Amino acid sequence: MSSEISRRGVLKGTAATGLLVAGAGTVLAQPAAAAAAAAPATGAAAGRAGADAAPQPGVRNARTSANGWRMENAVDAGGAVWTRPLPGTTAQLAVRIGQVETVLVHLARRYHYEVAELRAEEVAGWRSPEGIRSSALAESNLASGTAVALRPGSYPPGVQGGYFPYELLVIRDILAELDGVVAWGGDDKHVDEGLFYLAVPPGDARLKAVADRIRGWSQEPGSGAGTTVDVQAPDRRKAAQRVEQQQRTATR
Repeated sequence: MSSEISRRGVLKGTAATGLLVAGAGTVLAQPAAAAAAAAPATGAAAGRAGADAAPQPGVRNARTSANGWRMENAVDAGGAVWTRPLPGTTAQLAVRIGQVETVLVHLARRYHYEVAELRAEEVAGWRSPEGIRSSALAESNLASGTAVALRPGSYPPGVQGGYFPYELLVIRDILAELDGVVAWGGDDKHVDEGLFYLAVPPGDARLKAVADRIRGWSQEPGSGAGTTVDVQAPDRRKAAQRVEQQQRTATR
């Protein structure tokens, strides 16, 4: 079998053989339709638009999440966290607009095309700080809009081994493609295989570089999420293994 496998081909093939198990996640994002008229622009202008919008009283929280980003008490309320559509799916994602949005949406789209098709109820973004047990835990990053939970019902916290080997190859390839800017909860001491979160603090130059690269792909035919990638190519595997080692060391 050729190692050059289309992303949609992998999804359809594994679904046909019954290898992918659908899970029931919990949607924590607010409906996008309710905020469509007020939501700031997407893409490069999103960060500026969000900064200019006056947040409703009490939107910003005094706490920071584990990765150093400020938590927010509400979504679609004039702060930094807004509900966005996830292109190619019926799902929506409540996420911090701007560079964070660009990176996490790209990750979720690749996951959708290459790991498992994401239904609307299987994508969870922002979570209220009131539901966060500790700011030291990776799950706290949801409250700052800098994390996404994908199919959380299929990968409950504390449970390991939920992915098949090829699915793990894809996940490692995505993390390497993002230059380690995003970490996977499966590598954490407190395992959460459905959680993906920003691994850099505000102002980190790596985040901007990765976001700019992803935006550039939208102008290049055959680039970006939904295109064909050989995740088993030697150079990609080497990069994936390097990022895996770095992140396992940093999170354990």
